Amino acid sequence: MTRQDHIAPITAPHHGGGDKIEKLDSSTASPHADNTCDESVGDEKVQPALDAFGDETDAEVKYKTMHWWQASMVMVAENISLGILSLPAVLSTNGLVAGVLALIGIGLLCTYGGYVLWQFRMRHPEVANYTDIGQLLFGRIGREVFGAAFVIVGIFVMGSHLLTWTIALNTLSNHGTCTIVFGVVGIVVFTLLTIPRTLKKVSFLAIISFMSIMSAVLITIIALAVSPRASYDAMSATLHPSLPTAFNSMANVVFAYAGHLAWVSFISELRDPREFPKALLVQQSFMIIAYLVVSIVVYRYGGENVASPALSSASKTVAKVAWGVALPTIIIAGVIFAHVMAKYIFLRLFRDTPYLHSRGIVASGTWIGIGTTAWILAWVVSQSIPIFSDLLGFISALFGSWFGFIIPGYVWFVLNRGAWFRGSRNIALTFVNAAQITIGFVVFGLGLYSSGNSMATGSVGKVWTCADNSN
Repeated sequence: MTRQDHIAPITAPHHGGGDKIEKLDSSTASPHADNTCDESVGDEKVQPALDAFGDETDAEVKYKTMHWWQASMVMVAENISLGILSLPAVLSTNGLVAGVLALIGIGLLCTYGGYVLWQFRMRHPEVANYTDIGQLLFGRIGREVFGAAFVIVGIFVMGSHLLTWTIALNTLSNHGTCTIVFGVVGIVVFTLLTIPRTLKKVSFLAIISFMSIMSAVLITIIALAVSPRASYDAMSATLHPSLPTAFNSMANVVFAYAGHLAWVSFISELRDPREFPKALLVQQSFMIIAYLVVSIVVYRYGGENVASPALSSASKTVAKVAWGVALPTIIIAGVIFAHVMAKYIFLRLFRDTPYLHSRGIVASGTWIGIGTTAWILAWVVSQSIPIFSDLLGFISALFGSWFGFIIPGYVWFVLNRGAWFRGSRNIALTFVNAAQITIGFVVFGLGLYSSGNSMATGSVGKVWTCADNSN
């Protein structure tokens, strides 16, 4: 373990040397006398000396600068971009009832999971990202496994944004050039916007991203309402798709809500981490309502053959307008996740060194190098799995199930060790978290089977091709 990888234990402020995050044991799992995890956690005072970024009073680059409302905008921009584009197709595949129940149920579970992760972060202020949670829970092996997963899911999410970028450019230009060329152009654009190193700067772009995707969706809804592709009778309350088809579709709902992997990093860059629940509540409330409204309305007017992404459901002319308006969110939302993933690698390299807060050649060059390399790898992914829904389904099954459901549920049991059945509230939460873990494993197993089956049966397009990939 190199010095760059060391971070201070929760038991004492950092003084250099061989300190690191240590695996939790029974003495550190719950610092409260009654070993419970309740609302009082939010009132605990965070010790600045223990967090990953340390004292930033005289630092060149200051990370802990976001207000809670800026965090909520970043969270909305991160989640509501690509996810919302696949949701109308979920209703057309599974029926109105199953689709609506999934949107509400998964949304509420993900909100609760984010709250549990915040509780854990308040107990352990040395946590800077999701991988640090892995180290606290499972030791060094946990850190490396979570770290590898963090990078892989980051690359895949970035790849899905590059894929959507090529779909948008093909739509706007009537396939003006080779799709691979559009991807290369995307590498340059996305890399340049990943250069800022603090989330506060990215938060201003998030406002543009939010306005972009909502305007694009509104354009599509109005166009479909004026010239609907289906009658009201085309809506089905219940449908009976095959198991692979149903779960491959439902996995997109998980993807639409699965921001947990980045949320821990957002908490670390808040001026006051105690305010994170406000950002979480604003973001999740808006998302659940927006997802329901957009999915139902587009399904109502788009019918059973609604496209995924949904922006292609309207006429070709309207689709071009919608894709043009959506370009900012396609770019910015991808940049947000790239930023979070790059920040993890940057911290692994430079934690506890002067380079972490430096604007010098070494620090800046390393940051740009990480971003460039990541976007090149993401481009490879976008060319290798060229179907939008299957890519999102694969990501959701492989990673969203663990980071969004299984780990948050397990974290609650760790925080409340010895008090699972102490009082009616904890008894209820014990069953809720057990159900959350179970749902996570179901999504993981059946989701992988469904997305793999979809790819194996030839329902995906050709890889590494210049052909038009727009609907």
